[in-house]
Amino acid sequence: MVTAATSFSRSGVSDWLIQRFSAIILGAYTLFIVGFIVAHPGLDYTTWKSLFIHPLVRIFSLAALLALVAHAWIGLWAVITDYLTSRLLGAKAIVLRLLVLAIFAVVTFAYMAWAVQILWGLQ
Repeated sequence: MVTAATSFSRSGVSDWLIQRFSAIILGAYTLFIVGFIVAHPGLDYTTWKSLFIHPLVRIFSLAALLALVAHAWIGLWAVITDYLTSRLLGAKAIVLRLLVLAIFAVVTFAYMAWAVQILWGLQ
């Protein structure tokens, strides 16, 4: 049983909606990037950089990044709560689950900050 300590008061419906919405954003972003690559067979650094200087592309990239983080968080939360259970680990399960989630949160935040710095640092 997942406790309130690790569910963060989310519901299954909200998780499902976030997963689906983030999957749509990620799919659209993938199609956009692949379409751009296909449309520019002689793609060079200058063309690639000029794409990401455009504010709408930066915003779309940021939305895709946030969608990826949300999608990954919910997916890994589900896996972690399915496998790090009290039945398998006893009383240590909640502490271990919180520790794994905290490590994942720190790593995800670091990658997110790094990606935003790269994305918005282009000049």
